[in-house]
Amino acid sequence: MTQGFEHVETTLARYAALTRGAMEEFFVDGQPATELYDLVREYPGRGGKGIRPSLLLATCQAYGGAAREGLGPAVALEMMHNAFLIHDDIEDASPTRRGEPTLHEVHGMGLAVNAGDALACLALQPLRDDGLLGTRVAQRVLDEFLAMVRVTTEGQAMELGWRRSNAVDLGPADYFWLTGKKTCWYTTVSPLRVGAIVGSRGTASLDALSRFGLYLGVAFQIRDDLLNLVGSEEDQGEELLTDLREGKRTLMLVHLLAQATRAHHDWLVDYLAVPESGRAATDVEHVLELMESYGSLGFALEYGNGVAAAAVDAFDQAFAGLPTSAHLTFIRGLIPYMLARSL
Repeated sequence: MTQGFEHVETTLARYAALTRGAMEEFFVDGQPATELYDLVREYPGRGGKGIRPSLLLATCQAYGGAAREGLGPAVALEMMHNAFLIHDDIEDASPTRRGEPTLHEVHGMGLAVNAGDALACLALQPLRDDGLLGTRVAQRVLDEFLAMVRVTTEGQAMELGWRRSNAVDLGPADYFWLTGKKTCWYTTVSPLRVGAIVGSRGTASLDALSRFGLYLGVAFQIRDDLLNLVGSEEDQGEELLTDLREGKRTLMLVHLLAQATRAHHDWLVDYLAVPESGRAATDVEHVLELMESYGSLGFALEYGNGVAAAAVDAFDQAFAGLPTSAHLTFIRGLIPYMLARSL
């Protein structure tokens, strides 16, 4: 348990267990099991922190709702998250996920794609109007969910497009914009918005919540990107340096491209132009060495701390007027918790 964050981790574990238990209702015990339904259960069964459903359920209760009212949307979000992961792993040719081989590594590309499709479809089931939320609120939740899927896939397309075109003329603002779409919307923004809609019965103002979610999500992603370079493989549950091997336009890479000498810049552009399968391990290590030499890691750490500070200010605005509660304490505690993961 992370030192000083026992309340946050206990709450995360409780909400994650609640969500996983409720998720079982929506899995299908059908055929073919070994080619489809066993695969659909695989990633959700590997666990995870449960940040997305936890943020949704806590926000719902902070606005006066009950956890059971937000549970359906929380399950839908977590199922869609795992569907995204299946497809992301294929798109990135990732070998591991949460400490185990990825679905496509074990079962092949075709079955993995199909399982991701099925899981994305199943994720819509918990959003059906069952009378608990009422037709009007349920429709708003569905609209938010569909918008989240659209924005997230737009962000994924942007990142894949940058890698395909070997985009190198990028700055921190480009990274911020990409992360806002690819990561933040389904990790922080949408959980906050949906939780507030359910808890307030559709009366909550969402703009300030979205701003808080944006800062929180960007700070989370920067720390995640740094951990992929200098974290612990055991803690990460996946290989280190995969972002470098895949050529992802992280904040560190963007900074390095802008700061490197002409010779180093040209070498880096050539490196990024090579297909991932042709990138030597020694070249991957060299990129990390250049990042350390040019201060790219320190730049990203400082930038992330600044975004986290903005999240603190945005939190106060987002939840202004709500009574103090354990739910708000948990949400507020997520800001330093996300940055406390060891580098």
